[in-house]
Amino acid sequence: MQIQPRMNNPALVHPDTMKALWALKASVERKGVAEATLMLIELRASQINGSSACVDMHCKMSKNAGESDERLFAVSAWREAPYFNAAERAALALTEALTRISDRPDAVSDEIWNEAARHYDEAALAALVVAIANINVWNRLNVAVRQPVGAWTA
Repeated sequence: MQIQPRMNNPALVHPDTMKALWALKASVERKGVAEATLMLIELRASQINGSSACVDMHCKMSKNAGESDERLFAVSAWREAPYFNAAERAALALTEALTRISDRPDAVSDEIWNEAARHYDEAALAALVVAIANINVWNRLNVAVRQPVGAWTA
């Protein structure tokens, strides 16, 4: 079934929004979080939020950056898969907690936060939180307007 968008993406309707979102993404690059990890968290949040356009795009971007099929296929089951190191696991757990904030009273438990803090200093943790927030904004824009797969190119 081909999904038809409800409207143009709001970030395209308001070009200043697009610039701001890209600037937000750029602001967390090279701040202590590996590029591959940032791509994994973008994919995981997009899976949780059901943003098919973002899942498609982030898989393609990750592949273009050299990510393995095994890791991409296993992101949704990262806890059981052997392909992720401890820092990536901490980032993925933080991604899930911040993406599913209404699922539990203490959205980001001390256990999740402290594990992330074991692997990332304050600047890197700040970068992770901002990156997770940013992909969640993109997911919500794309889901709201039913952004079709392939509309964004990698």
